[in-house]
Amino acid sequence: MSASASRTSPAPRPSRRAVLAGTGAGVLAAGVLPSGAARADGVQAGPQLGEYDVVVVGSGAAGMTAALTAAKRGLSVLVVEKAPTFGGSAARSGAGIWLPNNSVILAAGVPDTPQKAATYLSAVVGPEVPADRQAAFLANGPRMLDFVMANIPLRFRFMEGYSDYYPNLPGGLPNGRSIEPDQIDGNILGGELARLNPAYMPVPAGMVVFSQDYKWLNLAAVSARGLAVSTECLARGTKAALRGEKPLTMGQALAAGLRAGLQRAGVPLWLNSPLVDLVQEGGAVTGVVVDKEGVRGVVRARKGVIVGSGGFEHNAAMRAQYQQQPIGTQWSVGAKENTGDGILAGRRAGAALALMEDAWWGPSIPLPGEPYFCLAERTLPGGLIVNANGTRFVNEAAPYSDVVHVMYEKDRGAVGSHIPAWLIVDQNYRNKYLFKDILPTLPFPDSWYQAGAAKKAWTWDALAGQIGVPAGALRATLGRFNAQAWSGTDSDFHRGDTAYDHYYTDPNVLPNSCLAPVWVPPFYAFKIVPGDLGTKGGIVTDARARALRADGSVIRGLYAAGNASAAVMGHSYAGAGSTIGPAMTFGHVAANDIADA
Repeated sequence: MSASASRTSPAPRPSRRAVLAGTGAGVLAAGVLPSGAARADGVQAGPQLGEYDVVVVGSGAAGMTAALTAAKRGLSVLVVEKAPTFGGSAARSGAGIWLPNNSVILAAGVPDTPQKAATYLSAVVGPEVPADRQAAFLANGPRMLDFVMANIPLRFRFMEGYSDYYPNLPGGLPNGRSIEPDQIDGNILGGELARLNPAYMPVPAGMVVFSQDYKWLNLAAVSARGLAVSTECLARGTKAALRGEKPLTMGQALAAGLRAGLQRAGVPLWLNSPLVDLVQEGGAVTGVVVDKEGVRGVVRARKGVIVGSGGFEHNAAMRAQYQQQPIGTQWSVGAKENTGDGILAGRRAGAALALMEDAWWGPSIPLPGEPYFCLAERTLPGGLIVNANGTRFVNEAAPYSDVVHVMYEKDRGAVGSHIPAWLIVDQNYRNKYLFKDILPTLPFPDSWYQAGAAKKAWTWDALAGQIGVPAGALRATLGRFNAQAWSGTDSDFHRGDTAYDHYYTDPNVLPNSCLAPVWVPPFYAFKIVPGDLGTKGGIVTDARARALRADGSVIRGLYAAGNASAAVMGHSYAGAGSTIGPAMTFGHVAANDIADA
């Protein structure tokens, strides 16, 4: 594969296989509703569980922001949630939030402007996402954040230095635009704290850690600043403990803060209440069918339904239908309840679907129990990724979504594919850097080797045999990579050419903090598969978050936001938090549109 596979600009956008795949007339099939529900044919019968101005499906970042907005606009609101916990994938995440021109980054001195942001987003996303949707996101994002901060007990921090993912594009900012939640005391939720969806990776006991800290925690063994950040994280934890707090950061803080806002606004949230279907009357969505803790019934929505139920990452049939192979639900770190319920209901109601072939991808290691979404480990100096031919095929430090887009491309002119790939590091790397939550020098768990996710050997040839690649090809690849690492210039894939490439790296390594040779035995290899944070395809919406049919007409009463909708980012990813920032924004937009009607 040519060196052009290094993605310092958005990856080539794969052809849409499911764009505008709206099917069905939106009529609820016989047998789906209880006998007393309002059916599309107007027949009335059976149990009605309640009536509200707005029903919100899902309690993630999109759903809770939408519900909070509707409530503060004077509407009666109900949130229904499939899981026994609230927070969805947002609660599991690092909760970076990409919102150009928001008040937090402007107060921190970030030199953003509306024109810069619009130029950059357009360059990243391209023409596939309508300009009015891009403009709606950019205009409403800062307003949404100010509204949220005025109505929940949570503040946000600028993630200084976390570059936009394509800082070399017009309008890109090398110092970044992303924010994350500040620390919050979980005690504010009372008993509701026990129903917060747990984090994907728990913070180490006794510490208070922000997303931005992980960059330095990885380097604690080799960097004075890394050691200082580790000490600060421990000091924060100690202070919180002395005050009797239950400190939360990242996605846990975001979900807790939003939930606290709903509590204060008196918004009910039904857990264990999955969406079964949408109710339509006269062509408009007028409610939902839910199983409330095992009791099926109808909740009517006088003004609208907002679907914020997440993606379909854990629906094997949908992934097989819409996405490339190989694909696996077991490679996703999205909330396990995300099986596309809202998307399927929207399709039955006549909504068009788009971007169903895509996801918020990231190279992942299929560890036993749960995959590991690999960020710093593939970027730190002293490692490289090879395919089944034993050759490099991508800039390992490129934005994670781009790396997986390249993984799904065929290895032109050679036998084999890029799935699985292998991340190869040496003992020098292992002595310096944190790997997942394994401290430097410590052995990896036996279970990693037993699951085939990790391999170890004392020579390059022996490692090649273990991972099933040609030994001669791997020797040649490592020899060439090491020569480029010593020189500091990756002429093949341009690793280190952008500020983003250098974020998760070691500034002590010169001349290129991304590159160091792989030469000290033993050598390790980690299986890399196309994992994801969730899918990004779903209901097609307009600039007002209204659901659209394939002909572009609006489905009255139906809105969608978050991963239940086709992403405003299209096939790309502008910066850290390009999932949550738009999810919250369009949840806010949807609720305001309902209130303004």
